Amino acid sequence: MTKRTGNLAQRCLALTLIALGLSGCVGNPVTGKTELAVVTAQQEVQLGEQNYLPMQQSQGGVFRLDPTVNNYVRSVGNRVAAVSDSALPYEFVVLNNSVPNAWALPGGKIAINRGLLDEMQSEAELAAVLGHEVVHAAARHSAQQMQRGLLLQALVVGTAVVTSDSDYGQLATGAANVGAQLLSQSYSRRAELESDLYGMRYMHTAGYDPQGAVDLQETFLRLAAARGRTGGEFDLFASHPPTQQRLATNIITAGELNAQQAGGMVGTDAFARAMVVLREAKPAFDAYDAGRKALAADDFRGAQRYAREAIRLEPREASFYALLGDSEFLQRDYSDAVQHYTDALDRDATFFYYHLQRGIARQRSGAIDGAVVDLSNSLRLFETAPAHFALGEIAKQRGQRSAALGHFERAATGNSDIARAAQSEMMRLDLGNNPGKYLQTRGGLDSNGQLLVAINNPTSVDVRGLRLEIRYLDNNGQVRSITRSINGTLRGGQSTTAATGLGPFVNSSQFEVSLIGAQIAQ
Repeated sequence: MTKRTGNLAQRCLALTLIALGLSGCVGNPVTGKTELAVVTAQQEVQLGEQNYLPMQQSQGGVFRLDPTVNNYVRSVGNRVAAVSDSALPYEFVVLNNSVPNAWALPGGKIAINRGLLDEMQSEAELAAVLGHEVVHAAARHSAQQMQRGLLLQALVVGTAVVTSDSDYGQLATGAANVGAQLLSQSYSRRAELESDLYGMRYMHTAGYDPQGAVDLQETFLRLAAARGRTGGEFDLFASHPPTQQRLATNIITAGELNAQQAGGMVGTDAFARAMVVLREAKPAFDAYDAGRKALAADDFRGAQRYAREAIRLEPREASFYALLGDSEFLQRDYSDAVQHYTDALDRDATFFYYHLQRGIARQRSGAIDGAVVDLSNSLRLFETAPAHFALGEIAKQRGQRSAALGHFERAATGNSDIARAAQSEMMRLDLGNNPGKYLQTRGGLDSNGQLLVAINNPTSVDVRGLRLEIRYLDNNGQVRSITRSINGTLRGGQSTTAATGLGPFVNSSQFEVSLIGAQIAQ
């Protein structure tokens, strides 16, 4: 762990302790029940705002092929949110992701994937999904999850975003960490049933037929069964597990609501009109998804064939050109890759991945100035380890040591291959000047009071040439300083203990040990 990461963990722990000290009880705006509140309403809104855009990027970016779809979903979401019990700054967005999923961040930041829209048949079903997510935000379910974590083990901020339904989130460094953690957690059974109940009440009050929630739950069960047969994983079923109990409960709730006031809107035709372009593009996205699977299996010809078929069916979609670019990139044909990523950017310059990949392709083909522009643009949209690593390499080549260290340090979080490579580059630049930043040194006494020094190498890089400085009080109370060298190689992830020949000492206040020298083991 670097000093920066360690300091981050310490700051988070301190904030946690402060939060626990300021906790109190508040009424849940949806249920009216009194609940413990460690995270304030203002903090929830801030958390959602800070993570909403990074989470969109990590999940495939905004669906931009047809603005009608986003406008339509936003209008339905706003209609449902208008009758909620919490006046949050609600936002709704459609993501360019084939996985049938929807999620809500604290503060009312809600997203739905085009893959879930593909499975729906009516506006009432859409209202049911969005109403369900509105309740998760309004009833503070994500904050309650966070609070349980805070109370049990303090808040530990992750160092890498990993999402099971996105290739893109795995590239990230520190961005959207809290948001990704919240989305990866399962809601409690109580929270799911609560969101079903109040979500149906919201959609009914907004003028929709609550039968849409029953139809939706049946769709979820069908998709869950298909997942079981194919072995696939949807985050939807990790955080919103469908059950026969939920379906049965929704049927009862729909009957009760319709008994109060029947005749709500289903909106089958309105939904179909809004989804015309999305429906027409589905074969193209199916081909794209098949191409992604082929690429993952190193079937480059298959990936290119599927990508070209997707482009033939829908030439306006940026991600299809990026698939061609990725295929050329992995075959180290960087000039063709650059052109394909340019084609993607010409259609959508708001998604970080196209900037990132073109930047790395340009770097590897020697177009350094263009690479810096692309990589910097990608970081403005979404912070990733590959972008920081590439900019670190460029800064190192240009003799910009401080800038290189900064980028490598941002890329060195986590346990990925690129994180380990970044850590190695940091140490090559900085180990001689700051060995104590990377290696841990501790002095202790044996049973005879003799000073022993333990050195731990928590990194993945082997080191040698270790030199210690030991300051101690002699028998006359005078401060003395000596150095000791430790021979051999200390491998990454290992520790060593060395005798100093000094002592006997009574306690640790009589000496101070520091590491003053180390080298990368070649």
